[in-house]
Amino acid sequence: MMTDGSPLAVAMEEEESTAVAMEVEESPSPSITPRDPPKIQRLEESVVNRIAAGEVIQRPVSAVKELVENSLDADSTSISVTVKDGGLKLIQVSDDGHGIRREDLPILCERHTTSKLRKYEDLFSLSSMGFRGEALASMTYVAHVTVTTITKGQIHGHRVSYRDGVMEHEPKACAAVKGTQIMVENLFYNMIARRKTLQNSADDYGKIVDLLSRMAIHHNNVSFSCRKHGAVKADVHSVVSSSRLDSIRAVYGVSVAKSLIKVEVSSGESSGCAFDMEGFVSNSNYVAKKTILVLFINDRLVECSALKRAIEIVYAATLPKASKPFVYMSINLPREHVDINIHPTKKEVSLLNQEIMIEMIQSEVELKLRNTNDTRTFQEQKVEYIQSTLKSSRSDTPVSPLPSGQKTPKVPVHKMVRTDSSDPAGRLHAFLQPKPHNLPDNVSSLNAVRSSIRQRRNPKETADLSSVQELLSGVDSCCHPGLLETVKNCTYVGMADDVFALVQYQTHLYLANVVNLSKELMYQQTLRRFAHFNAIQLSDPAPLSELILLALQEEDLDPENYEKDHLKERIAEMNTELLKEQVEMLEEYFSVFIDSDGNLSRLPVILDQYTPDMDRVPEFLLCLGNDVEWEDEKACFQGVAAAIGNFYAMHPPLLPNPSGDGVRFYTKTCEKSSQENPALGGNVEMESVLDQELLSDAESAWAQREWSIQHVLFPSMRLFLKPPASMASNGTFVKVASLEKLYKIFERC
Repeated sequence: MMTDGSPLAVAMEEEESTAVAMEVEESPSPSITPRDPPKIQRLEESVVNRIAAGEVIQRPVSAVKELVENSLDADSTSISVTVKDGGLKLIQVSDDGHGIRREDLPILCERHTTSKLRKYEDLFSLSSMGFRGEALASMTYVAHVTVTTITKGQIHGHRVSYRDGVMEHEPKACAAVKGTQIMVENLFYNMIARRKTLQNSADDYGKIVDLLSRMAIHHNNVSFSCRKHGAVKADVHSVVSSSRLDSIRAVYGVSVAKSLIKVEVSSGESSGCAFDMEGFVSNSNYVAKKTILVLFINDRLVECSALKRAIEIVYAATLPKASKPFVYMSINLPREHVDINIHPTKKEVSLLNQEIMIEMIQSEVELKLRNTNDTRTFQEQKVEYIQSTLKSSRSDTPVSPLPSGQKTPKVPVHKMVRTDSSDPAGRLHAFLQPKPHNLPDNVSSLNAVRSSIRQRRNPKETADLSSVQELLSGVDSCCHPGLLETVKNCTYVGMADDVFALVQYQTHLYLANVVNLSKELMYQQTLRRFAHFNAIQLSDPAPLSELILLALQEEDLDPENYEKDHLKERIAEMNTELLKEQVEMLEEYFSVFIDSDGNLSRLPVILDQYTPDMDRVPEFLLCLGNDVEWEDEKACFQGVAAAIGNFYAMHPPLLPNPSGDGVRFYTKTCEKSSQENPALGGNVEMESVLDQELLSDAESAWAQREWSIQHVLFPSMRLFLKPPASMASNGTFVKVASLEKLYKIFERC
């Protein structure tokens, strides 16, 4: 660069050279040159259409939905669907509608050709399902489509095949029945990635069956059928019916239909939201693992996640835990209040004043459910009092003396039993260093405990409701004779870990799950002591709503998610109201007393000298509210007894076991001051010390549990427990050793 030597020119030259040097330093690689902006070009029409087709026809069920809706728009009274390989090989939809004109066939599968729309304003007054004219066109870009149709008055029909939106040949005359038949073959044949993700044909066929089931219960003036290609029996078969409840019964079964309650909501313009809703919702007798919401808005099958959540909130405090409702709703509102053009597959719509409408529907559903609870009754039965039939299966038969001259038969060493249930010698505790435990003052001596157990072995009288007797008969009929003999004659050895105890029966050593055993024992004892309980009086009545809310918070996997707090409070409130409605029954039959303010003040005594872990009261109340079938007497008593059994079971304490490595949970870090160098003011160091108070509480809780297992649970089991056959296979009893096999092992050594 040439300069004239002036100061300004020199300064400019220096600045330019500096900028160039900085640019060179910042450049990551001298070989990379700046890239030109990419050129914008128009995509080919075939590419555009294939991309659009992938949005409209997302999977086989999308194609079936579009074709069935076209059949409904054609005023069909019978629609038949045949599917092969989940819809990837073949989808065939036949109807008896008005058919397609011969002159319309050339443009039938072109994009945006429709008979249902003329101008944009027609969107707000449409009564038909389809309106865009994209569905058939999209199918021709991702599949092979063949249409056979005949209109009224024609002596023959026409058949034509389509590909990429156009006819492959001129329409051919053919024999045809009234209506239209559309075959979609080799779906996604040119979209390899999409086809590979849809290889599970059973899953896609299930979605198609679910779609047609929903269509069938709403359009009860149309008969539907759906079957696999080559199958004789249809998986969906509905006939024209005047009653929607009959349609639900035909499609979803009698068990669903008999559990439904009719709901209706009507609102005028004065409320700010004009709509009419009618439908059916399940009552508390219905049990399912998945929510079924069949929602039609202006006769269009759609989804609404906000309405689904609102209904699930109402049912959360009504249905048993992990059970979901069945809901069918048909909502009609002015067409100008619905925007149907917001989703490629039209499965969602936008509603005016949606929040107001959902709140009104939620309130009506909640009112219906509460009314069914108010009118819930038990079948009236005569109460008889009979002598208890609980007798010990062990009989003390006298041993007959051996004839003179005969010697006592010698027992082989490998079959010799060295312990019995009445002799404490040989138990595990005898070989352990005794450790002092501070047991509660109200625990009496072992003899007193055994005496109280024997006193309650045969109650003089018991209430004889037939439902309770049926439950007790079920306990007797399911009893496993081999396990019964083992339980009655086993010897407690000691605790192997927090859950399993070692017990010996004859020459065998078992691990026994004390939680399962105690839960079953408490359940059976609740049934045997039915309506004849002693009571535990709580020192301070506990409010139900706070306890249930505490249980919900303990179950929450994400406790910092404060958005669920309102839902938890609502569930706790509804559970509290439900339990307050059952106060008289709970007090009379189970000695669970709840006062008028919703406070728990009394609990039953299941086993004398045993008090349950009060830290589990919140979980117990939540189980009563969620898991009990209150409408059926037998199921109700069984559910309450199961909840009491789980509450009184000898679960491990909530505090970690302080023995062994568990002591680390009771260490805390604190500061200590070092005074070795006063001039420095002392160095602050950290040290780990045991929380003696918490450690003492934990040791006391675990010692009390082990004492109760040895001196209360096992003596009571020998007298009362009738172990069900399921315990033989569910891991409650596990054989770990036998004397005979041990002798064989030692003989080899």
